[in-house]
Amino acid sequence: MNFRTTRARLATVAVTGAVAGALAVSASPASASAGNGYVSGGGSFYDDFGDEGTLSTSSHSDSNATCFWQIILYAEGVKESNGTQFDQADIDGRFGANTKYATKQLQKAWGLTQDGVVGKNTFGAADDKWNASTKLGELEFRGAGSTSATKSKLRYHGSRFVFDVYRTSDGKYRIYHNGQWQYASYKNNSTCG
Repeated sequence: MNFRTTRARLATVAVTGAVAGALAVSASPASASAGNGYVSGGGSFYDDFGDEGTLSTSSHSDSNATCFWQIILYAEGVKESNGTQFDQADIDGRFGANTKYATKQLQKAWGLTQDGVVGKNTFGAADDKWNASTKLGELEFRGAGSTSATKSKLRYHGSRFVFDVYRTSDGKYRIYHNGQWQYASYKNNSTCG
């Protein structure tokens, strides 16, 4: 093998390695569904919420995704900061001190870290509603077809109340509040209140 052939092969290996490295970086998974702007899922709905974006006083704090979370708090019947149960009047799509407090109460009930932030573990705990042996509520498939149908109507059974959600054919979740179906979006300016 002469010097020119060796050098050409080394250059090919270097270019191939750089391309493979760039592809590996660009093929990394998206940082949850917040990237597409909606609470969403695909395939089976049993694991739709565990990869959602973070909701907190500083992240998506004025959004319909927060409204969706507040409906879960209401359905679970957790206490709010004044000691009363989190109720419909508290569902406004704004993640403030009261929602943070109620979230900590639910995290405590679910055996999670009580930080008041709805991240992968907390949002994902809503997916864990399938195990009847837990003290969590349950999520019930209400639509036609299989549990991995492209569009589904689901029923969330909280400790105190039940509510329906709808997953559209493109995977976006819709919530029913104030007399209308609304997308559970991460975009600012909630239409929930």
